[in-house]
Amino acid sequence: MKTNFIGTGVAVITPFCEDKSVDFIALGKLVNRLIEGGVDYLVIMGTTGESATLSQSEKDQVLEFVKKETAGRVPIMYGIGGNDTAEVIEKVKTANLTGVDGILCVAPYYNKPNQEGLYQHFAAIAIACPVQLIMYNIPGRTGINMLPDLVVRLANDFENITAIKEACGSVDQIMQVIKKKPADFTVISGDDGLTLPLLSVGAEGVISVVANAFPKETSDMVNMGLKGEFAKAAKIHYKLLDTVANMFAEGSPGGVKSYLSQMGIIENELRLPMVPASDKLSEKIGADLKNYSL
Repeated sequence: MKTNFIGTGVAVITPFCEDKSVDFIALGKLVNRLIEGGVDYLVIMGTTGESATLSQSEKDQVLEFVKKETAGRVPIMYGIGGNDTAEVIEKVKTANLTGVDGILCVAPYYNKPNQEGLYQHFAAIAIACPVQLIMYNIPGRTGINMLPDLVVRLANDFENITAIKEACGSVDQIMQVIKKKPADFTVISGDDGLTLPLLSVGAEGVISVVANAFPKETSDMVNMGLKGEFAKAAKIHYKLLDTVANMFAEGSPGGVKSYLSQMGIIENELRLPMVPASDKLSEKIGADLKNYSL
């Protein structure tokens, strides 16, 4: 089963009003701006969407709103994960997945299962999941690393496990996955700064934070990379490089929300424990924005 999550995906931020409620007006504007900017799919309720601080009711409302706003123009990936396998399965079974093409499921965090525990976790979820299951490896947040042999084993054993978002930070490790994986299994970059290098060795796209603010630039770079036009893509890559560093300098999504706020797209509001970018970083972001034709 080949995934339709190829190219540029966006880990969509959740805009908030001053009272910290979800700003659906800004979210609608953002969704349309992303699609018009050429992105290939949207990822809703990932870490960048501050999913850890939204209630289940709010998550449901955001998902239904994005489905309606998107109107089938691009595929939707929805984040459902956790470190209690039974709870994740229950959320998968009770979610309204009509109009959702796939689930993004982060590796269990904090309790640090071994590789067999990780296999059993994703296997149980895959059996229960009626749509594509995209695994998410991000050891810096979870405290556990999904090693290449595990990823390849799951890819071979379950048809609906179609892809992995890789944010382990190791190009060597990701290349081992690409080398050993089945032909119809997709590796997606989870690090904006590594997207172009990973495209050059067989990754098939990115789930991007920077694309929230710069959808056209990111999409153009990825499309060029997928066509093998690496010299052209590199020009955009290096233009975005400092922007990516700014976005993650003080934690995400504080950086990207500062960009979007200064661009007049959203209010610069986050939910604790996340806080807005510092004045110093905000000044750097303002200076960086002058490099773009907006």
